[in-house]
Amino acid sequence: MIITGKKFSKPEMSRVINGDKELAKELDKPEKVRLDILMGEIFKSYNRSSLQKFIEFGFVTVDGKMAKKPNQKFERGVKIDLKIPDTMKNADLVPKVIYEDGNVVVLNKPAGLLSMAKGQYCPENTLERYGLLVHRLDRDTSGVVIMAKSPEVQMFLKKQFQDRKTHKTYYAIVSGRPKLDEAKLDLPLARDLKRPTTFRVDPNGKASETYYKVIKTDDKHSLVELKPTTGRTHQLRVHMKYLGHPILGDPVYGDEKADRLYLHASKLEITLPGGKRVTFEAELPEEFKDVF
Repeated sequence: MIITGKKFSKPEMSRVINGDKELAKELDKPEKVRLDILMGEIFKSYNRSSLQKFIEFGFVTVDGKMAKKPNQKFERGVKIDLKIPDTMKNADLVPKVIYEDGNVVVLNKPAGLLSMAKGQYCPENTLERYGLLVHRLDRDTSGVVIMAKSPEVQMFLKKQFQDRKTHKTYYAIVSGRPKLDEAKLDLPLARDLKRPTTFRVDPNGKASETYYKVIKTDDKHSLVELKPTTGRTHQLRVHMKYLGHPILGDPVYGDEKADRLYLHASKLEITLPGGKRVTFEAELPEEFKDVF
C-alpha cells in the first residue's frame, strides 16, 4: 500500500507549518489596500471616480504627506485627510445675461466655460450654476444658450430641440476657402471607435445636416455661417473637417492652432412658455473680427 502525504493547496502555508519563520512574519503583516478603496470606506458620499480625481488634484494627504496616485497602497489605520478648496477654476468666466424672465434666462456663454459638470465632483464653474440645462455648447464654443428656471419649463424647451422646432445659427472661422460659397452638408455621423470621445462621418451613422455659407474670405481663412438642422455632438466641427476646412483653433479636428476655437452660437430662435416666438442673438466676439 502506498501512502501519500496531503497536498497543500497553499504552498506558503506548508512552509509555515514546516517552520519557515520569515514567511510567518510576512503573513502576519497587515494587508495593504489601494488608497482610493480605503477612501471609499471613509468618504462614502463620493464615488470612486471622484475620489481618484481628489487624489490627482492634490486634495488628499496620508499621515500628513500628499498622496500621489490612487493605486498607492497603505495599511488600514493610516490617517487620511481630504481638503477640497473653496476656490473654483474658471470662476472669472461669467456669462452675460441676454434676456431673463420668470421662466428662463438666456446667456452669452464665454469660450472656455463648461456647460455641465463632469462626474460627481467638478472643480470649476459651469453653466449649471445659472439654471437648468436645456441644450449644451462645447466648452470652447461661445454664444447663446437658454436655461430653464423649473423642471416643467426645462421639459417644454427640451422638446422643441428634440422635435427640431428651434433654429440655430453659428459663425465659424475656418482654414482656407471652401470651393462652393454655400452648400448643404448631409453627412451622417458616428462615434470614432479608435478615439471614443470623437466623431467621424460614417454612412451608417446618425443623420446630420448642416447648411453653410461663406460670408467673408481672404483665402487663408473664411468666415462662414452655419445652420444645423440636427444637433449631433461635434456636428459642425466634424462636417467642416470633412469638407477640408476645419474650424480655426480646433484642438481635436483641426491642425491650425489659435487662442480659442473659432465657433460662436450667434442666434437661437425658440418659443417661450406662453407661446411667444423669439430670436435671441449674441454679438460676434471681437477676436473673430481681428482675424481679418
